[in-house]
Amino acid sequence: MIWEFIKKYYIDSIVYKTGYNPVNTATWAAILIISVYFLYKYLSKRVKFDERFFISNIPYIFFGSFLRVIEDSGFVKPPLSYFLMSPFIYIIVFSITFTSLLLNLRVKKYWKPHFSLGFILAILTLSFLCSNLSVENLDALFIPTLIALSLTAIFYPISRIAKIDNLGVLVFFSHMLDASATFYGITYLNYWELHVIPRILINQFGAWILIPLKFSLFVIILYILERESYQLRNFIKFVLLVLGLAPAMRDITRMIFYV
Repeated sequence: MIWEFIKKYYIDSIVYKTGYNPVNTATWAAILIISVYFLYKYLSKRVKFDERFFISNIPYIFFGSFLRVIEDSGFVKPPLSYFLMSPFIYIIVFSITFTSLLLNLRVKKYWKPHFSLGFILAILTLSFLCSNLSVENLDALFIPTLIALSLTAIFYPISRIAKIDNLGVLVFFSHMLDASATFYGITYLNYWELHVIPRILINQFGAWILIPLKFSLFVIILYILERESYQLRNFIKFVLLVLGLAPAMRDITRMIFYV
């Protein structure tokens, strides 16, 4: 009975790529919240969550997204491919990023070597994709990015009034890019949504619904976050950045190569 439950809600979703279901979604969300809590407790005493922290970690987000597309493209076969799928790929990329961060924190300007390693990993994975796949649809890069930039331009004066800083604007852009990429992929390229709640909304209203929904939601979230302490609000912003930019770049990269 227990094995059947685990197989149905956890294993099959990975093996057969059926997307998320309510059970594994709730499980991964709970694990994420707990992990984020303990990670904040540990890192907040050792590093300042400022612009340099954000910038130095962004290449690892791209690295994880490109690594995921390597699995999407079929270059890695089961069972090894399962380790490049959620939730295992998050564990792998986090382990590399966290190890680099801890080692480089011993250096005064830690963000420079930390950024460099992430940049090299991102370039290597992207180079592998470019060497083995053909570019099929550059519109998948330009159109979602243009939509996201336009929405961010609308948000920017709102952010000034609400006293949301530039890191908040970056978070907003990442989620507009995610929503725009999802809209473009589902509407024009016949992709489908993996996550439970967005899938329900898309089936009910259409993929366009994610754009105004996320726009409204993140105006509220970022406004509330600005009332928290510097370290806490910026750490949460970084988590939100990962949750927006990682799927956005994976989707865009997949669509560019049409895999």
